Amino acid sequence: METSEVVAAPPPDRRGDRLRGGIRIGGEVLITLGLVLLLFVFYAVYVTDWFSAHRQAEASDRLHARWDQRAPEAPPAPATEGEGFAELYIPAFGPDFRYTVLEGTDAKTLAAGPGHYAGTALPGEQGNLAIAGHRIGKGAPFGDLDRLAACDALVVETGTDWYVYRVLPMREQVADWDPAADPRCAGVAPIGGPYRGVSGQQIVRPEQGEVIYPVPGRPRDALPSDQQTRLITLTTCHPRFSAAQRLIVHGVLVKQYPKDPVHRELRPPELEES
Repeated sequence: METSEVVAAPPPDRRGDRLRGGIRIGGEVLITLGLVLLLFVFYAVYVTDWFSAHRQAEASDRLHARWDQRAPEAPPAPATEGEGFAELYIPAFGPDFRYTVLEGTDAKTLAAGPGHYAGTALPGEQGNLAIAGHRIGKGAPFGDLDRLAACDALVVETGTDWYVYRVLPMREQVADWDPAADPRCAGVAPIGGPYRGVSGQQIVRPEQGEVIYPVPGRPRDALPSDQQTRLITLTTCHPRFSAAQRLIVHGVLVKQYPKDPVHRELRPPELEES
């Protein structure tokens, strides 16, 4: 009697299943990471903006209340850490660009608005009025700082005066600078002497703190205080979404308008520029 040999069927090839499973799991991980990243960006850009706007409004209200209560002949009181002392307008960014500038540059202060570097000049003083601000999130007051051009106005309001600074010529404009080409440029020109090389915009490393010195880029005592030019310096992170570098904008004081205690509604015409 013949017997037949039963041959077992080969096991199914499951390599394709494993590959598809790995791709599916990898896709799910990427989707999850993408959602986490989107949530982070949403928080960093929108949620922190909302909180900062609330803190900025409170700081502005307190500042205006102090201005309204101050006697006309009384000198302005020094601002304490985290307290507003001036307002910054940049007409090139539109009529609604107005931020209360607070004293100090710690994280809590900058979360409420632009901060004044302690020890640098006050508005209108000889020396360098230096102000820092975020570029992304937390209100991003300096988000468009890279858009500023030579002669753009940087207007600072205090309880007693309006100060009009203008952005200095850019490095590539210095050699052929002609202030007569634009009526806004009256009083704006490349500065010589120890200020040679100070231009309207530059990119520096984070540790290059000398950009906010009285004479940017020079030792603090490079010039006696009574010989210093009245400058303003704005600083922010660069590039966007990074703190690898710093974007710096330098301007020079060109006008000062004392406030009229009777007609408080009077404003500098430079605020109407665009």
